[in-house]
Amino acid sequence: MMQITVRSPSNTSSWERERLIRSLAAATFLVFFQAYMVAPLIPRLAAVLGAPVTTTGLIVPAYLIPYGLATLAYGPLADRFGRARLMLGSLVAFVVLVPLTALARSVWALLAWRIATALGASGLVPLGLALIGALYPYAERGRPLGWLFGAMAGGMAAGSTLGAVLEPTLGWRGVFLAVGALTLPEAGLLFRDRHMLDIGLRTDGTLRDLVTTYRTLLAPGRGLRTYAYVFTNAIFHSGVFTWLGLYFVRRYGLGEVGIGLALLGYGIPGFVLGPIIGRAADRWGRRWLVPAGLAIAATAAMLLAPRLPLIAAAIAVTVLSLGYDMTQPLLAGIVTSLGGSRGGQAMGLNVFLLFTGFGLGSLIFGAAVGLGFTSALVLFGALELLTAVLAVPLFRDEHRRL
Repeated sequence: MMQITVRSPSNTSSWERERLIRSLAAATFLVFFQAYMVAPLIPRLAAVLGAPVTTTGLIVPAYLIPYGLATLAYGPLADRFGRARLMLGSLVAFVVLVPLTALARSVWALLAWRIATALGASGLVPLGLALIGALYPYAERGRPLGWLFGAMAGGMAAGSTLGAVLEPTLGWRGVFLAVGALTLPEAGLLFRDRHMLDIGLRTDGTLRDLVTTYRTLLAPGRGLRTYAYVFTNAIFHSGVFTWLGLYFVRRYGLGEVGIGLALLGYGIPGFVLGPIIGRAADRWGRRWLVPAGLAIAATAAMLLAPRLPLIAAAIAVTVLSLGYDMTQPLLAGIVTSLGGSRGGQAMGLNVFLLFTGFGLGSLIFGAAVGLGFTSALVLFGALELLTAVLAVPLFRDEHRRL
C-alpha cells in the first residue's frame, strides 16, 4: 500500500477550508443535477426510445441504488488508501461516463450506462461529507453541511428544471454531454486542493475493525435511530420528487418546459436557507428542527394530493424542499459524530442508506401511483407525519454538542 500523508486541520487556514467547501458544493450540485435531470424526461425518453413509461422510470433507481451500494466500499477504502485518490478518481469517472451515456440507443443501454456511472462516481459526495467531519468540530459542522446538502437539493431542482428546459434545444443526449463539459473545471479545482482531502484520515485497521465499527454504528440507540431516519426520509423525498414530472403532466398537462418551471422552487430553500439552518442547528441543537422538517415535508405532500391551482402546487413543491433541508443535513451532522476515527465508514453507511432510500422511494412511489396520485401522496404524507411525531421523543436529547 502506498504511503498517505495525513495533515491536521490545524495546518489548514479557514480560507482554504471555505474554498474547498465551495468546490465540493459545486461538484455535489453537478452530481445531483445529472442524477435528477432525467426524472421529468421520463415520458419523453419513453417515447424516443420506444419503451413503456414504467420501464423508462427505472433509470432513476438504476442510478441511485448502485450509487448507494458502492458507497459501502468507498468509505472503508478511503480510510485505508486515502480520500484524495478516491475522490479524484470518482470525479474523473463522472466526467467520462456521463457524456458516454449519450451513446445509448435503447432504454436498456441507458440503464446500463446509469449503473456504470453510479458505481464509478459514487465516492465524491460521501467522502466529501466525511471530510467535513475532519475539517470542523461538531459544533461548527451545521453550516458547511448545509452548503453541501443545499447543493444536493439545488442540483435536484436545477436538474429537473434545466434538463426539461434544455432538452427541446439540445436533445437529451446533448444534456448529458453538457454536464460532462461543465464538470471539467470542477475536477481542476478539486485537484488544486487535493492536499486537504486526506486531513484527519485514519489509514490502519483490519476487517474485524470494519465489522466492529458497523455493529457499533447500528447498535440500538443514537446511531440506529439516526440511520433509520436517514433511510425513511430519503424514501419519502425521492419517492415524491421523482414522480412530480409525471404529476404535472397528468394534473396540468404541462410539457417539458412547464414541468421544469413548476419544479424550480425545489432548490431555493437549500440555496438560500441551507447554511442558515445549519447555523441554527449548531447553536440550538437538532431536537426540534428535525421533527419540524419532517412535519413540513409531510404537509407539503398532502397539500399536493387535491387538485390545486398550478401556482399553489409549485409553492407546495418549494415547501417540500424546505422539509428536506431541515432534516437530511442535520441527520448527517449527527452521523459525523458517530464514526470516531472512522468517519469515512460512518458517512459511507449514511450515504448508502440515503441513496438506497432514494432509489427505493422512486420504485415504491411509482408502484403507488397505480392507485392514483391522490392516494399515493396521502399515503406518503401520512407516513412522513408519523415519523415526525415519533421524532419528538426520539431526538429530544439532540441538544447542541461541543
